[in-house]
Amino acid sequence: MLEHYFHIEFDPERTLQDQIREFIVNLILTGSLPLDEPLPSSRHLSKMLGVSRNTIVLIYESLVDSGFIEAHSRKGFFVNHSFHNTEALSTDLVHKEDSSPPNWSERFQKQPSNEINIVKPYDWQKFEYPFIYGQVQKDFFPLEQWRDCVRKSMSGQWNKYWINDLVDSDDPLLIEQIRTRLLPRRGIYVESSEILITIGTQNSLYLLANLLCNQTTKVALENPGFRDALNIFSLFNAKIHRQPIDQHGLIVNDDLKTCDYLYVTPSTQVPTGVELSKERRQRLLNLSTKHDCIIIEDDYDAEVNMKHNPQPALKALDKNNRVIYIGSMSKSISPGLRVGFMVADEELITEVRALRRLMYRHPPVNIQRQLSLFLSLGYHDTYLRKLRVINASKLQRINDAIDRHLPNMRTSEHVSAGATSVWLKAPEHINTEEVAWLAAQSSILMEPGAVHFTAENPPQNYFRLGFSAIESHKIEPGIAALKNVFDHFI
Repeated sequence: MLEHYFHIEFDPERTLQDQIREFIVNLILTGSLPLDEPLPSSRHLSKMLGVSRNTIVLIYESLVDSGFIEAHSRKGFFVNHSFHNTEALSTDLVHKEDSSPPNWSERFQKQPSNEINIVKPYDWQKFEYPFIYGQVQKDFFPLEQWRDCVRKSMSGQWNKYWINDLVDSDDPLLIEQIRTRLLPRRGIYVESSEILITIGTQNSLYLLANLLCNQTTKVALENPGFRDALNIFSLFNAKIHRQPIDQHGLIVNDDLKTCDYLYVTPSTQVPTGVELSKERRQRLLNLSTKHDCIIIEDDYDAEVNMKHNPQPALKALDKNNRVIYIGSMSKSISPGLRVGFMVADEELITEVRALRRLMYRHPPVNIQRQLSLFLSLGYHDTYLRKLRVINASKLQRINDAIDRHLPNMRTSEHVSAGATSVWLKAPEHINTEEVAWLAAQSSILMEPGAVHFTAENPPQNYFRLGFSAIESHKIEPGIAALKNVFDHFI
């Protein structure tokens, strides 16, 4: 009998039917099950695994349909002979201690792993108080609506659009939704040929840096700012100019006039959350024209902006086509989708498209089609309205909690209504890396701020608290618990 093969530790996050089928298929494909012995009967296997008999019957029927097993009259189910031999090849290779593997460290022309990066734990959802930035509270994700879009994309009407390779093109329906639904909300009106789909903001920046930068290129970055932008432009040997910010956003002065490119987050500055003032926006545009520099506008969270009268994007005010606009669906739908877009002059988009083709041709077309349906059917708009209400409530809660427990750590009197995080400053003698470590022991996840400063010897006493992923009712007790952690250092 084959009972000793069937010991499964079930994952509560997955269906029993999927796990049992996967387990049996693995036994078959690895050649573990003999050909001349029948599989346990559905009644017997259901008792062994503690599941219903119907579950096992359905699994056996699906395995017969797939050809993995065969039903022999009055004998039971047997492994199909054609699946018995394992597909893994044996080479009888034995690695010797005196082997000569390549010395990779001498071959690397660049080592991005040496760069300082923002660190976010993979298991952040296990924390009681996850004040993490850039993630979403999964309870509110419109799963049923997304499933509907997936089902529709699989129908005969739509599947012909994504099964085949688009070479270097994008889903025309998604481009049209971005052009007519998303961009006009930011005051941007462009042609389809001026839009490119990417795999998120970092991918957009990587494509631009690859195409536009070398050792003579000078790029201005906000300080503090988006660490990934610094690492990407540095990877392509660009000269980095670090431009400070204040309560009104990026400081626009003559220090910028020698730069070739200006990377900015004007709507909600990373990581402080401040908004670039109207007056500075116009000065920035005037400077770009006068001194022949290009602005790269990262409008990463435009869709979740909670402001009643948000300022239009810089791209909307650009009369000379000097702004490259990059957006993302990570904040408004899900960071796991990895879908972004770039809007720029058609000549630039054409070259970026050609470069993208050499890298990965295009983002997965099935995801593009599902997203386009999600937008066109109005699910995105419904979700956004709900998300803005939730985030506005969370913002109020975290502001009240900070006023109550950490009032002296504010860096700004008012947190921008477009922000989904709060930028704070502890007393100068406190290292927030140490605070974060101790806070983690109490199941509190916070983000030290030093990584966002691009200069050497960054201040160690800043930190960021995101509130998009934490449950509303846990914000106040989480801040109270964090205050107790800080008490150990004050």
